[in-house]
Amino acid sequence: MEIELESVLTCPACGHAATAQMPTDACQFFWFCPRCNSRIRPLEGDCCVFCSYGTTRCPPKQAEASQSAHC
Repeated sequence: MEIELESVLTCPACGHAATAQMPTDACQFFWFCPRCNSRIRPLEGDCCVFCSYGTTRCPPKQAEASQSAHC
């Protein structure tokens, strides 16, 4: 499985959607909406903003899912 590095984040405050590049070596805990400038944090239980508000989960979670699918 190939790891996707882009995700579309949707701001929970204003609904704006923006494409963002995901880091491969860490989880991104904050994201600033380019429209309303809200500082977005992950939902409780999620490791990063991509897992909470993105169309694609972060690379570490994608890799984790890929490994468990092969077991």
